[in-house]
Amino acid sequence: MQESITCVKVAGPGVGPGADEDREQMSTDELTGRVALVTGAASGLGRAVAATLAAAGATVALGDVDVAGAENTRKEVEAAGGRAEVVELDVTDDDARKQVVADLFERHGDGFDLLVNVAGIDRPGYVVDIDLADYRQVHAVNCEGPVFLTSEFLKRVQHRPADTLADVVHVTSLSAVTSGSGAIAYNSSKAAFRSATRCIQRELREKATVGSDGVEVPFPARVHSIVPAAMDTPMMERWGIPGHRMMPPTDVARMVLTVVTMPDTSFVPEVFVVPRNEPDFPR
Repeated sequence: MQESITCVKVAGPGVGPGADEDREQMSTDELTGRVALVTGAASGLGRAVAATLAAAGATVALGDVDVAGAENTRKEVEAAGGRAEVVELDVTDDDARKQVVADLFERHGDGFDLLVNVAGIDRPGYVVDIDLADYRQVHAVNCEGPVFLTSEFLKRVQHRPADTLADVVHVTSLSAVTSGSGAIAYNSSKAAFRSATRCIQRELREKATVGSDGVEVPFPARVHSIVPAAMDTPMMERWGIPGHRMMPPTDVARMVLTVVTMPDTSFVPEVFVVPRNEPDFPR
């Protein structure tokens, strides 16, 4: 598999807090009949992704440890005419990961064919003072959790017929390719997640089989990677980035919809989504 990196520039000048509220949410039927698990769905990008997928016709399972926040997302989705259900999920808990995936397959069968790993946390700190427990927690949420949630999902779909296709989307961060002072936990966790995603993509490519007619049959799932720059979400508040240098999370949510509705003959190894007025890109 040849590595491919695409830069998609979105969010024009002046886009900042509240700008996504001015953008009309387009409803489609592209995902009708599909069930999606979105992690980190209680707020920020996870909420935006859930709303976007629901508007496209998907039934969305809202996974988060913040059940109250996920419930607010459900109300917003249903108020807009979408379908959603709240799923309590701690992505760092292996038993919880397995149980949630098993329950969704039991309730929705092969309709559950879409996983979007959004959940993430940040614990700032320099190498001389960062707390070990915080460092490990960031890696558990940002890398270990989504990798093993994807593992549970792929274990279920790997035996599906060759003419079916499941989608997984990994949302990493531009921090995966940058070096941030005071952000050693976050940057290193996202870099690890990005690398793990590439490994998974390579493994799925190698799991293709050859039918009796000599035609190659791909693995019945594809894993896409989205690398966003700064978004106007609650997690970014502590960094004091000017609003005009961030993009609304709906921009990235629309990219999620784009990759999961691509023809089944292709996938997106990696796509960067960056505000047009990001001062340090390309790097």
